[in-house]
Amino acid sequence: MVQSSKFLSLNLPPNWAASLPFGRRTTPSALESVERASASDCLFSGLKAIVSDFQIIFERDPAARNWLEVLLCYPGFHSLTLHRFAHWLHHLRLPVLPRFIAHVGRFLTGIEIHPGAAIGQGVFIDHGMGVVIGETAIVGDYALIYQGATLGGTGKESGKRHPTLGNHVVVGAGAKVLGNIEIGDCVRIGAGSIVLRDVPSDCTVVGVPGRNLCRTKTPFCPLDHNQMPDAEASAIRMLLERIEHLERQLQTLTPPASQSHDTHTPH
Repeated sequence: MVQSSKFLSLNLPPNWAASLPFGRRTTPSALESVERASASDCLFSGLKAIVSDFQIIFERDPAARNWLEVLLCYPGFHSLTLHRFAHWLHHLRLPVLPRFIAHVGRFLTGIEIHPGAAIGQGVFIDHGMGVVIGETAIVGDYALIYQGATLGGTGKESGKRHPTLGNHVVVGAGAKVLGNIEIGDCVRIGAGSIVLRDVPSDCTVVGVPGRNLCRTKTPFCPLDHNQMPDAEASAIRMLLERIEHLERQLQTLTPPASQSHDTHTPH
């Protein structure tokens, strides 16, 4: 969305929009200036995000030893760099070329990101093979996405049809987040989960379909995958505790077998 200050800097007449017939632009130079201003902002933010993407790798991956290794051997960084250039061209409404760049990136890295997807800064796609991010998906800052994850759509509806991820979200390996849903900040999505509904901030989601198992605002390390809760084990544990409680109650209500036999024995 273009800010109002950018329109004011063009010195347009007050009724310029009313003079435009449907489907036609009578002041192309003014509108193209607005688009160029917005595109320049998109390019600047993209370059800034690339630097942040490069720096976050050293924080998130203990195997990253030097800058040359990261530049040459990290497909997630390569894919995001190509995407930011393709996204800038997509913002300029150029045909074919943005999709072709995305296709080349998919061929080289195994990661498919549509040029229309909006991705924040400091995003780390670890390993990355098989990651798919749809056209209208939005990924917040400092997200961590593992291999095989999908941010996809459902159905053939037009418009916003892909998920929106908040900041500091972790998407586990093979997880599927489908549809126009919102994932809050600091959410962890377990490996192999399928998320079909909105998830509040500071939650953990696991299972098929994804279930919200806990809500906590305590800080967590995005690399601590062993801290994910086990939904099935928790449910079985609760059932066993309930059965033991009912058995204890039944023992207090039922008389011993010897007393019951003495009561019914004739004299």
